[in-house]
Parts: sequence; structure tokens; C-alpha cells
Amino acid sequence: MNFIDLVRSRYSCRSFTSVPVEEDNLLKIMEAVRIAPSAVNYQPWHFIIVREPEVKALIVEAYPREWFRTAPLMIVACGDHTKSWKRTDGKDFLDIDLSIAIEHLVLQATELGLGTCWVCNFNAGVLSRNLNLPDHIEPIAVIPIGYPADSGDITRYESKRKSLNDFVHWEKFSSK
Repeated sequence: MNFIDLVRSRYSCRSFTSVPVEEDNLLKIMEAVRIAPSAVNYQPWHFIIVREPEVKALIVEAYPREWFRTAPLMIVACGDHTKSWKRTDGKDFLDIDLSIAIEHLVLQATELGLGTCWVCNFNAGVLSRNLNLPDHIEPIAVIPIGYPADSGDITRYESKRKSLNDFVHWEKFSSK
């Protein structure tokens, strides 16, 4: 699959089959994360792979949605603020670094025929407590992964996308 087709085929999957994600596919997904770039190559991340139902239930406590429970696998992406690069003005690049790594994860999963969804609207305190995260480790996103139970109609998103003219500026910022 060429890159633009891959990017266009990724969507937020909210319906999964019960078929487990194969170990080989999981390792390919995590290899894509491993090679993701980060500011100054600090790689300030930790990824918690969760397959056991009792641990998945602890994650669901932080985001109690019915569709979320159906994913056979969840990956919790966490950032370490003590390891992230900070620009001279204090800007912490943790969220940017994690976003790049997570997008590598979801694109690799998509290429393997798996569905994913970025979940960021969770109770971070509950998730941190339930997964025994130390204070300096922040849960950034939970990515449910599995084989899609639906066809994933990505065309429904196209009408919500801005045109290039709405956000591309040439040479300098211009009000349109």
C-alpha cells in the first residue's frame, strides 16, 4: 500500500472482533514505535501492552465506554517528563514525541489490517493508579487494537476535513 492510501485508510475503529492480535503483528507494531523520531532522540516513552481481561478492566474504569471493552488488546502510551527534551523557553516536547510514536503505531497497525483508535478522554488519575504509574510517568493515550468488526467507512470523515486552502499559508501567515 502506498503511503497516502495507508493514511487515508486509517480511521477511528470503535468495533472489534474477538480475534486476538498475533504476537508477530504486535512486534511489528512495537518496532514501528521503536524507530519513531523524538526530540533530541530522547525517546521519553513507555508503552504498556495489555491483553489480560482483568487488567483491561482496570483501564476501562478510566474510560467506561461499551465499545472500548471489545478491543482484544490495548496499548497505554505513557510519557516520562524527567526524560523529555525541553526547549530553551521551557516548551516540553513530551506530547509531540508521544504523538509521533503513537501515529507510527496506528499506521503500522492499519497496514496490518488492524483497527485502532486514539483515546485521550480518560481519567488520568484513575488510569495512573490502576496501572501503578510513578508520579513522573503520565498516561498520554490508550490505543485499543484489534480486527475491525465493521467495514470502517472512512468516507464519513472526508466531509469534515478542511481544504488545503483553509490551513496552508505560503511564505508568511495570512488571514484569509
